[in-house]
Amino acid sequence: MYFKLLPLFIVSAWMVSCGSSKKMDSENHKYTNKLIHESSPYLLQHAHNPVDWFPWGDEALQKAEKENKLVIVSIGYSACHWCHVMEQESFEDTLVAKIMNENFVSIKVDREERPDVDDVYMTACNLISGRGGWPLNAVVLPDGRPVWAGTYFPKEQWIDILNQFTKLKTENYAKLEDSAKRIVSGLQQVDAVIDVKEDIEFTNLELNGIVTKFINNIDFKEGGRLNSPKFPMPNNYEFLLKMAYSSPDSRSLEAVNTTLTKMANGGIYDQIEGGFARYSTDEIWKVPHFEKMLYDNAQLVSLYSQAYRYTKNEYFRTIAEETLNFIEKNWQDDSGGFHSSYDADSEGEEGKFYVWKKSELSKIITDENEFKLFCQFYNVTENGNWEGSNILHTNFTDVEFSIKNNLDIDSFSNLKSKWKKLVLTERMKRTYPNLDDKIICSWNALVINAYIDSYKAFQDEQYRIKAIELWDFIEDNLLSRDGVTLKRNYKKGKSTINGFLDDYALTINAMIQLYEITFDEIYLSKANKLMAHVITHFKNDNSAMFNFTSKLDPPLIATKLELSDNVIPGSNSITARNLHSLGLLLYNNEYINLSKQMLRNMKNSILETSQPNFYSNWCNLYFDMVYDPYEIAILGKGYNEIRKEMMKNYLPNAIFLGGNSEGNLQLLEDKLREGEDLIYVCVNKACKFPVKKAEEAMKLLKN
Repeated sequence: MYFKLLPLFIVSAWMVSCGSSKKMDSENHKYTNKLIHESSPYLLQHAHNPVDWFPWGDEALQKAEKENKLVIVSIGYSACHWCHVMEQESFEDTLVAKIMNENFVSIKVDREERPDVDDVYMTACNLISGRGGWPLNAVVLPDGRPVWAGTYFPKEQWIDILNQFTKLKTENYAKLEDSAKRIVSGLQQVDAVIDVKEDIEFTNLELNGIVTKFINNIDFKEGGRLNSPKFPMPNNYEFLLKMAYSSPDSRSLEAVNTTLTKMANGGIYDQIEGGFARYSTDEIWKVPHFEKMLYDNAQLVSLYSQAYRYTKNEYFRTIAEETLNFIEKNWQDDSGGFHSSYDADSEGEEGKFYVWKKSELSKIITDENEFKLFCQFYNVTENGNWEGSNILHTNFTDVEFSIKNNLDIDSFSNLKSKWKKLVLTERMKRTYPNLDDKIICSWNALVINAYIDSYKAFQDEQYRIKAIELWDFIEDNLLSRDGVTLKRNYKKGKSTINGFLDDYALTINAMIQLYEITFDEIYLSKANKLMAHVITHFKNDNSAMFNFTSKLDPPLIATKLELSDNVIPGSNSITARNLHSLGLLLYNNEYINLSKQMLRNMKNSILETSQPNFYSNWCNLYFDMVYDPYEIAILGKGYNEIRKEMMKNYLPNAIFLGGNSEGNLQLLEDKLREGEDLIYVCVNKACKFPVKKAEEAMKLLKN
């Protein structure tokens, strides 16, 4: 530990990463600070605190330097429950504000807008304490170097911390300098990567060993990982689904089926309107932390759609379509982009929007026999199943419940649909959770992929159209006119922050997927243009990896790389997969070799850990290196129907290309025959004799 003040400054990470928000009223305010000019809802929620908050930037740090003050960097996000608890207890308090204003320069950061700043100070917090969470509060020197960081503090404890640092600055500034040097040294070492020079192979034996570790961490009774809290972690199950395809005896499919079914049955899923909360606080997915995030829901639509393609489980289709409908209905902006999140709280209470008293529900489902079935299906009790109220969740599939109660399955499905409409109509009269209406580039790219995966699985042309329309929004509002740079944020016609590596990586990935469902090479051309920019301006100087922040942006105190995968896959693993896919499509061996080098650099970390779930997207790339992807070229006027017919099958190691002309991709050269529809199944650019029907091509793949 580099610098310790209080032994109790950390609250467990699951607790402090919860979400809520506080609505701003429209009355005149006694206090107004510089956050009033920001567009982030989280920053605007603090614009009338008595604390003289600054947004992140040179102005605040220069003020601290000029006035010889320490800096408070306080980081959170709109849906963070404990962020707003601390605001109400401390940052709205005039005594606390007086201490902060007199002795510190205070900076508020929305971690979703500035993940780079968050990463630096969160890493510092982890170095100091071994854990982290939000709100994240750091004490910083005027040059940005942290001397200490912690999470949530009650008011009296926060005052004590402020007073201790005020005293320390006066009496022993050298101690602060020493702490800053130690922390920055640690920060610089955390992401240090040296290229592995040996030509390391990627083997099926090693891949199976990785899967075994995944399986050892799975709760096969309730789904998800063992113990609580439980986060959905969609990318983990994308990898396990791939392994189920290649190794049917690995228990991977059981892990996916159990997890997806239990999540969809649980309280983490909104049984009335669709959509998932961020995580479950218990082991059975019953009690969610009620915030809903765009990035979770977009990825889960993709996962359930992919699982449907493999299993043809209609329940997975229902969940994917309901969730996508929820995203559209609740979060699509008039501009065409999608908002970020809903808070956990409404009217000051966590989950109030979603939970029910039995007496309330009895006035909605008025038929006595129907109400008994409703309560049985959704586990509704007189005393409630959570803090005196009821979280709607079920222990049955529709088929299981119908059999148990001697009901016709179609009749029960219709009855359930009626119940949902009735309860939703009543719920819409309640006060909605607060909406974070900023639009994030990378998260919207995930929505593009959600539409694409749904289109592949369910063959609904509207999904393809909406994926293209969402790309048009990004191109019109977040992409520079020369097609080279991206902005991260958008709100009411305004974009203020340059894109980070995750914005570029997920946008490039979405464009590769758009090419596959359109065969319009313009998407590959634009993706390649962005990738060239990424290589020029994000490439790390010391390794094959990529910095999270562009070299065109002002540097922070440490260069950070996002190497591991979490709820959203890490930007380096996404970039590596993009390089591999683009390299195959464009015959660019430099891209493929760079992708392989990145995976070589990560291989020991993946193989040596007992929890490879934190490298799940690297594992997806590992799969692609072990199982050479099929290149499926479809040429002729009937290409679209053939492509749709093939894409509805789960083909995790296949890329599609083609059209009604040969275009500019080398693999398509000399493969078009006038008046014929032909399908070429190729591996490493070597193609089998062409066939004319999708089912014939599928046989070639199976063989």
